[in-house]
This record gives sequence, C-alpha cells and structure tokens, in this order.
Amino acid sequence: MRIDGPRRWLGLSVASGVVALSVVSSAQERDRSKIPDRYKWDLTALYGDDGAWRQATQALAAKLPSLAAFKGRLGESAASLADALTTEWDLRKDLSRQYAYASMLADQDTRDATHQGMKQQMQQLAASFDAAAAFVEPEILDLPKGTIDRFIAAEPRLAPYRFYLEDVERRSAHTLSDNEERLLAAMGPLESAPGATYTILANADLPFPTVTLGDGTTVKIDQAAYADLRALPNRTDREKVMSAFFSTLGAFRRTFGTTMDGEVQKVRLEATARKYPSDLAYALDGPNVPVAVYSRLIDGVNRNLPVFYRYLRLRKRMLGVDQLHYYDLYAPLVPAVKLEYTPEQAEQLVLDAVAPLGADYQSVVRRAFNGRWIDLLPTEGKVSGAYSDGGAYDVHPYMLINYNGKYTDVSTIAHEMGHTLQSYYSNKTQPYPLADYPIFVAEVASTFNEALLMDHVLAGITDDDTRLALLGNYLENIKGTVFRQTQFAEFELAMHQMAEKGEPITGDALAKLYMDITKKYYGADQGVCVVDDYVANEWSYIPHFYRDFYVFQYATSFTASLALAERVKTGDPAARERYLQFISAGGSKYPIDLLKDAGVDMTTDQPLDATMAAMTHVMDEMEAILAKKGK
Repeated sequence: MRIDGPRRWLGLSVASGVVALSVVSSAQERDRSKIPDRYKWDLTALYGDDGAWRQATQALAAKLPSLAAFKGRLGESAASLADALTTEWDLRKDLSRQYAYASMLADQDTRDATHQGMKQQMQQLAASFDAAAAFVEPEILDLPKGTIDRFIAAEPRLAPYRFYLEDVERRSAHTLSDNEERLLAAMGPLESAPGATYTILANADLPFPTVTLGDGTTVKIDQAAYADLRALPNRTDREKVMSAFFSTLGAFRRTFGTTMDGEVQKVRLEATARKYPSDLAYALDGPNVPVAVYSRLIDGVNRNLPVFYRYLRLRKRMLGVDQLHYYDLYAPLVPAVKLEYTPEQAEQLVLDAVAPLGADYQSVVRRAFNGRWIDLLPTEGKVSGAYSDGGAYDVHPYMLINYNGKYTDVSTIAHEMGHTLQSYYSNKTQPYPLADYPIFVAEVASTFNEALLMDHVLAGITDDDTRLALLGNYLENIKGTVFRQTQFAEFELAMHQMAEKGEPITGDALAKLYMDITKKYYGADQGVCVVDDYVANEWSYIPHFYRDFYVFQYATSFTASLALAERVKTGDPAARERYLQFISAGGSKYPIDLLKDAGVDMTTDQPLDATMAAMTHVMDEMEAILAKKGK
C-alpha cells in the first residue's frame, strides 16, 4: 500500500490490501530489468526523465517566494484574493505531480538510494511550501464577516474556491496563528520520518526468513511472498511460514514499537496544538466525518461478531480440521479448484465485469491496461501491497500491484481500478481545487468494482466446487474488509487512547493490545479459532497504521459500495448515472453528503446491517451446497 500519510498538498493516493503471483509463483522472475515493459508503468507521462523532474522541482522551489507578495493583501480586493489562491493552488498542483513521480520511483525499488533521496527531497519541498502558504488561512479568517461572500459574488475566479473557503471557516477554531502554522508546516519532514523508516525496514532492510517446505523447496518469506505462502494448501507449511514471518517481525518488536510511537506522537502533537479533544477528532475533522461514525462501526461489528464466528466455523468445516488456527485463515477452502489467471485473463475479467458502468468507463479501463498505467508484478525491493495514485491532475492516474495470478489478485486489480477511474473522472470533471476526493469515499469506488467482479464471475459458474470457492472468496472479502479492518480500527483507536492517557507506546504494549483484540474478534475464548502466540506481532506487518485512522474507511466504504452496486447491477440507467456522478464529484462536498447524494446514509446502521444480511445469505447457500455434497 501507499505508506505516505495524506497531506493537504498531495493528490489522493489510496491503497488496498497486500497481495502476492501464481502464473509466476513465489519463485518467479523478480529482477525488474528482466520484466517485460508491458507489465511496468511508464512514468514518462509525468516527466521524461529524472533530469526533467529535477528542473521542475528547482523551478517550483524558485517560485515559492512569490507567495509572500500576497501576505497582508488577501482582503484588499476580490481580485487580490483570487490571484493569491490561484498562485497557491497552481503550486500545489505542480508539487503533487512532482511528488507522484518521485514517490512511485521510490516505491518500485525501495533499495534505490537515489530515488529514496528524491522522495525525501519532495517531503522537504512540501514542508517549504506549507510554510510559505501558512499565512493564507489565518489571514482569511481575520477578514471582516461577509467579506468572503462579497468577494465570491464579485469575482468569478473565486468560484472553484468557494467550498475550500467555507471549509476554512468551519475549521476556524482549530486554525492557529501565522507563525504557529508556519512552525507546524516546517515539521513536515520530521512527521513523515516514522512512516518512511517503517517502509524501508519492512520492505528492504528486514532480514526475511527462509523456510523449507514439505516438498523440499526452500523459500524466502519477504512481504510479497508471505501474502502468497500463507495460503499454501499444506497445513504444516502454512504454520511454518506464518510462524517464521511473524517471529522475524517480533525480533524487531522494539524498533517497530519506536516507529509506531513516533507516528502516534506526531498525531498527538498536531491534535493538541490545534485544540482537538482527541486524536480521532483531529483525524476526522479534515473530511468532516462525525466521530460517531467511527464508534458506530466498531460497536456494530462487535455486535455482529457471532455472524463472523459462523463464518469461521464454516471455514473449519470446509477445511476438515479439528481446531481452526490463525494460520488456517488464508488456506484455500476448495483446494481442488485452482482459481488462477494470467495477467491477460485478469484484464479481460475486469473489463467484462465493469460493463454495467457503460462503454466510456470500459474504454478508460482499457486505456489503463494498454497505456502502461500499471506496475503489475512483484520485483525485488518493490513496496508491498497495491495502490492507485491520482495525484498528477493533468496526467492519468497510476496503479502499483503485486500480482500473483490468484482470484484475489484479479480482485485487487478491480479494486485499484475503481480508485483510478474515480481519480480520472474527478480530475476530468472538477477544477483542481475540487478534484481531490475525500479518503472516506475513496474505498467506495474500489470495493464497488470488487462487487461487480464477483457478480460477473459467479454468473457463469454452476459447478458446486467452483461456486463454493468463489463464494468463499466473497466471505473472505467481507472478513478482510469489514471485520479485519474494523479490528485494526479498534486497535488503532486504543493505541492512540493509550497515548492520550500518557501511557507508553512500546512494542511489548502494542503486542499485548493487539493480541487481546485479535482473540476477541476470532472468538479464541469461545474455542472458535486458536490465535497462536506469534500473532501478537502482526500489528507490525500493517503499514496502514502510518496513515492515521485510515483503515476504518475500508469497512465503511465496503458497506456503502455493496448497496450502490446492487442498484447498478439491476441495469437501472438512473442508478448508473447517479454512481458515475458520485465518482466524478471529487471533493466538491463533504464525504457524508457525497454518499447521501449517491443514496447511502453512513450515519445509520443500515449499510452494515445490509452487509451482514448479504454475508448470511452467502453462508446459507454454501452450507446448502455442502449438505447436498454430504459434507
């Protein structure tokens, strides 16, 4: 996933879960230089080469002082305010494009010192930009009441900034003085250090273990390989892989604890300085998401844990084991069914699946596949997981994938393609100040595409075993997106609450906290699933925690997308148009309002309740098939 936390100046970059190749197995070619170009993204659409990027960054750095000419002058006239905001946002746009280029180069090989340095340079330049622009919002707030409305009425160039200006007013109680804002902005590079350190340690420097499998094969368990190997059909191999990987993480528990503490303290500082009652309130205030939405999700999922326990017992039944263990959670439910796809097959599946969204949507998806928007295959040093980066407003979005040929990997492509198309349509439809859509709605478009893919694939399947395998994948998706991400959200909230109470954030403390919550979610005390001791280290495997209070949005988005997808799949043209308007709306409204316009109210329990009903329906069908088969 994308590790970098969201910043005001960045274009949206969103992430999916970790994936890993079976058309090319864990023993596939990992040397990037030997991978065919068609499987690698082409970043020349951003900059022809590193030299062109350096020229652009130098030019941008030289322009930053131009902002100072507007200091103290924002209230002179509507034209003066429009000139200032146009200058500021043009610089933001250039900065976001430059960051996208440097960041993606750094991600394709975390071992490359030159490209890591370019990314660090962008972080420093971003801090300089934020410092240069720090006076803008305090000065806007100092303007006499009614001035902004009068200026907007008088100056058409201010129309794209109306929502931004209204939002500045909304956040006025948490906006500091010019000097204070400048100081916080200058801390940008320091604030990014915990996540950056984690990325290098977890993807490049960690001494990944090797194990010998039952067939005599010796494998190295790095991030991408682990995501593949934890699903091996041989139970002894799965236990060996998971134990070795998490034990290796555990050997660095103190280091991971230190980086995580740095991340938490960063949020603590910002929340305290801006006078928020909690870290959560600070994190959710940016997109104006009520704190109650977060707590409603955790409460609702905890209330529905019996539904999850039913799934776990179904998994135990299908695997034929006496006792379900944590290392059984990724095992194939129907080993005889090999849901494996070449990259070309995956491409066609995704293209066909999104047909309900219309010919134009399909044509953009085809351009993404054919135009080298995607870095597809896992290679040595490449950052783990998957993401879509739509930060370059004037250029198409890009996708990073670690494709391993399984159905889950096809689903990951569909997922990230949802982000990519939302970025594409928002950038195409909205002016730059309104194009960057809130993270809270970002996962709707991605999980929406996953739902379309599952529906498309299931429609052509009548074989009981294959249907069981696909329905099992659907349940896995709910497990991973709703229950697992909410588990992470509960852990993250508890971790920040520890810091708020002055309790130390150490590797040992986080391991205990994570273990307690994990045992609750998997029903360890009820005998549903054994959570083995080494699982206490799993929190250090999750990069999402360096994107503060991000993970809960996977769960809320999944429940929202399920409702929207059901309407579109019926073939209702009005439902399709409403959805396309939603993914074209960018950040023109607050996320709760965007979703209400699309037809979903996230301030209620209805979306989660509908998801639980769908999960129950799928389990009913699977149990009926098993009964028919005498299992």
